[in-house]
Amino acid sequence: MNKVLLVGRLAQQPELRYTQNGVAVARFTVAVNRPFTNQQGEREADFIDVVVWRAQAENCANYLSKGRLVGVEGRLQIRSYETAEGQKRRVAEVVADRVEFLDRSKEGAQGGQEMPGQGFPDDAAGSGDDLPF
Repeated sequence: MNKVLLVGRLAQQPELRYTQNGVAVARFTVAVNRPFTNQQGEREADFIDVVVWRAQAENCANYLSKGRLVGVEGRLQIRSYETAEGQKRRVAEVVADRVEFLDRSKEGAQGGQEMPGQGFPDDAAGSGDDLPF
């Protein structure tokens, strides 16, 4: 079984490209906090590369920005390549099946456009007066 679940913040803007066949592919890095602190009492993070394909890639490129909180579900992929100097390299990345936008964009909170079906609905739980907590 090869399953990866991540929750973290984008460390950079998504980079959108298209294959020769016109298929969209986006790449971005997610900073995921470690569940413990180091000897200095500071929380460290791992920076994990994510690849997403097709319409979801275009959505990520159009609606995500550096610092946004995301949930990523996918699989770990290790690929090898050779540099121009002839050195062999290996890269680990998460190929995302699903990317969830877990917070509102600053533009969305100020009346900008939110992607349909993502973020928080304006009135997802009613007025808030009838909540049990």
